[in-house]
Amino acid sequence: MLDKSEWQGGQGKTWAEEWRRTDRSFTAVTEKLLERTRGERFSRVLDIGCGAGELSLAIARGRPDAAVLGVDISPDLVATARKRGENLSNASFELGDASTWQPADGFAPQLLVSRHGVMFFDDPPAAFANLASLADSDARLLFSCFRSPAENPFFTHVAALLPDPPVPPPPGAPGPFAFADRQRMLDILTAGGWKEIAIDPLDFGMVVGAGQDPVEDAVDYFAAIGPAAIAARSMSEGQRSEFFDKVRDLARANLHDGVVSMPAAGWIVTAQKG
Repeated sequence: MLDKSEWQGGQGKTWAEEWRRTDRSFTAVTEKLLERTRGERFSRVLDIGCGAGELSLAIARGRPDAAVLGVDISPDLVATARKRGENLSNASFELGDASTWQPADGFAPQLLVSRHGVMFFDDPPAAFANLASLADSDARLLFSCFRSPAENPFFTHVAALLPDPPVPPPPGAPGPFAFADRQRMLDILTAGGWKEIAIDPLDFGMVVGAGQDPVEDAVDYFAAIGPAAIAARSMSEGQRSEFFDKVRDLARANLHDGVVSMPAAGWIVTAQKG
């Protein structure tokens, strides 16, 4: 599974290059988060683990009077976000680890958001305590994250096709499924200084293939992004060919109306600064 160091290196570069595909795969999550912001009043927003900037930019476009700041640990993703947002005067991006980051100018966000960017903290209670410390007195927190691997065929069905399927990390280890356990997440946020915590399930389709040849687009997606792509790089040529033939069959089985979409499951989490 991806960890913080990989986001700072090769995987951050890959996701920056593939931002169109990654944004497409999380379209339903982005829309749900934006829907939740529409009932909020704010003028300063912090996007935690902003990646290539999709959520930051969407909020900035919809709220031109709000200052939106995205922070991410990957230099490549920050550079991509800055390039995408160069015509939006109310959106900016900084390189930093949100678990310890402090704004240089006293920026105190009233809304803290994240689209699947909070699961890689080495010390989650300390990270959320840091975020609470820099937030405005009545700040709100809104983020998404994955539920368990068993509820995410997007991961498990592809991993099962590998010659040597990966050993699942220990529960709660930094990575995509670090916040799968609802009670653990409640405990982390409470310890970090957050209250009025609500955790709602979100089931969505992870779009992995589209365009003129959605099946081959899906194969390209899995060849470039995520744990399967990392594993494939160490395979022999024959193993890679066999693996991606199986991925191709899986994509065909999940092709509907010109789109390859696989089931995924997450949480939408909201909280108030304590």
